[in-house]
Amino acid sequence: MEENTRENKMGTMPIGKLLANMAGPVMISMLFQALYNIVDSVFVARLSQDAMNAVSLAFPLQTLCIAFAVGTGVGMNALLARSLGEKNMQAVDRAAGTGLFLTLCTAAVFAVLGFSLATPFFRFQTENAQIIAYGRDYVMICIGGSLGLFLQIYGERLLQSTGRTDLSMISQIAGAVCNIVLDPILIFGLLGFPRMEVAGAAVATIVGQFVGAGLGLFLNLKKNPEVQIHLKDIRPHRATVADIYAIGIPSIIMQSIGSVMTFGMNKILISFTEAATAVFGAYFKLQSFIFMPCFGLNNAMVPIVSYNFGAQKFDRVRKTVRLTVFTAIGIMCVGCALFELIPETLLGMFSPTDEMLSIGRVALRIIGVHFPLAGFSIIAGSACQALGKPIYALINSVCRQIVVLLPAAYLLSLTGRLELVWLAFPIAEVVSVILNATFLRLTYRASLERK
Repeated sequence: MEENTRENKMGTMPIGKLLANMAGPVMISMLFQALYNIVDSVFVARLSQDAMNAVSLAFPLQTLCIAFAVGTGVGMNALLARSLGEKNMQAVDRAAGTGLFLTLCTAAVFAVLGFSLATPFFRFQTENAQIIAYGRDYVMICIGGSLGLFLQIYGERLLQSTGRTDLSMISQIAGAVCNIVLDPILIFGLLGFPRMEVAGAAVATIVGQFVGAGLGLFLNLKKNPEVQIHLKDIRPHRATVADIYAIGIPSIIMQSIGSVMTFGMNKILISFTEAATAVFGAYFKLQSFIFMPCFGLNNAMVPIVSYNFGAQKFDRVRKTVRLTVFTAIGIMCVGCALFELIPETLLGMFSPTDEMLSIGRVALRIIGVHFPLAGFSIIAGSACQALGKPIYALINSVCRQIVVLLPAAYLLSLTGRLELVWLAFPIAEVVSVILNATFLRLTYRASLERK
């Protein structure tokens, strides 16, 4: 028990070194995550534009699934890190057990949804029979078999909450590499395997997720002594569920709003041409390669802030947030430069038609402008969550994506000029920065008033 009560490195290591120590592995693993997302679509795009569109139109459902997995993980992560800071080891173990119970229940619900809603979901968006067929197969496998995704995210969050981001990196990279290797084999039927096309991409995805989940759970049981998972704790403990979802529900809603936004944008864009929807899908895969390192940095920041807030080390909280913001903006500036300077090269990975390339070149340059602003918004919103003010991040997400972005895109679409629709992204991000700056200041005043 002495090892469990010893001061964790999150409360003692210099902030710069600590953030680099924790964020580096997470950022690398998130880059691999983004890489296999891109590789997935690169191979699918070689089949046809219909195949690419099917995967793009499925993205809102995948986002919704990830929203619940990550939201539960974020709430558990923050509660567990705060309990560690308070040296309450019983609460730590209870958070881990209750988090696993919630993870299993949510995965079961999505399995049912994946098998029952796949066909109606695509028929609502398009009448193209080939897109519907591809999309149905993809969703039934990816969402219906999403247990691996839920368990993988659960295992990673447990490791991150105790500062063992190097181990969470191993788990995520293992799953990503497995997916990347299996993609061409199952999509095109190599090495004696049957040609499964879009369904093959889905099978490769869930196999990779189960590999990452298995390794993550093994590393938690063998290499994470500060967290003990007991069978008696894998149940719905009312107070712990409330604490997890006090932070987790706003995160779920925020990411679910992203699903609604993506669905709405697909409906707006497909009214112009199916190539515009393919561009939007390619954009999301490309921007994930820029945003994922930023999210990795963000994931490392949350337990540091939560731990030091629980330990009442408020100066360390401020230093962590400040350093993370500057680092995130730097990463996003690199992404902005890539979108502005080489959009054709980026789009070339997706075997674009001439129409898709013409639309995408303009789209990436317009959308990429908002990346540095998004770097600040991502970190500021999560800092508010980690400090016990998740409602601020929720308000911002609703305003950015539902109140501003979608209405702006719709109104701009009425001009009949597709290129103007992309302006909705930088417009929404300006509003987001203003809100996040205000909310972060209010959170500091409320939570860190003791100097």
